[in-house]
Amino acid sequence: MKTTILLADDHPVVRDGLRLAIDAQIDLEVIGEVDNGLDAVQQAVIDCPNVVVMDITMPKLNGIEATRQILEVCPETRVIVLSMHASTKHILWSLQAGAMGYLLKGSASSEVITAIRAVSAGRRYLSHKVAEQIGQDQLHHLETKEVDNPLAPLSPREREVLQLVVEGKSSAEIAKLLYLSVKTVETYRYRLMQKLNINDLPGLVKFAIQNGLTPLE
Repeated sequence: MKTTILLADDHPVVRDGLRLAIDAQIDLEVIGEVDNGLDAVQQAVIDCPNVVVMDITMPKLNGIEATRQILEVCPETRVIVLSMHASTKHILWSLQAGAMGYLLKGSASSEVITAIRAVSAGRRYLSHKVAEQIGQDQLHHLETKEVDNPLAPLSPREREVLQLVVEGKSSAEIAKLLYLSVKTVETYRYRLMQKLNINDLPGLVKFAIQNGLTPLE
């Protein structure tokens, strides 16, 4: 039986390259592609793929939160983060969310294939640069040590609303995307701003950029 894979990245050229490399393997099969975090969660819940290859900075929901939500529903799914973010904090946040692998964009397609096979067999896979950066001590204590994450005070729904707000969505648009009432969205927005001690939209945007929720665009 082939290992099934979902690709989650907002750049079509990245997804096309990954699909080409993966489909050339007789034991692997891409069963879906999505270009944002919300769709990644929804598609994973439907298909429960063996592996998700996940970008971090995507529209609607970042890959770290998408990873957390996917694994709550499909605990047997393995997630590999494939990201441009090389900072220790992004690596540790991803692993704390449940990712089994972390590769930097620019990694050879052969390494992505190796990582897919490793995590599908239940083994953690970190690229050499990633493993060097975080060090063995941090990796060893990852399961028992809470990694400092500024999003920790927020509920999963508040994190979703935060990202959509900084992407410029109105309360009505967010309500439609998340199947909520406008009043409920505004309540979440108020609560998350209180928790983050941020009083205006520019402050939220700055916070989101600093923490990889939205690109510098």
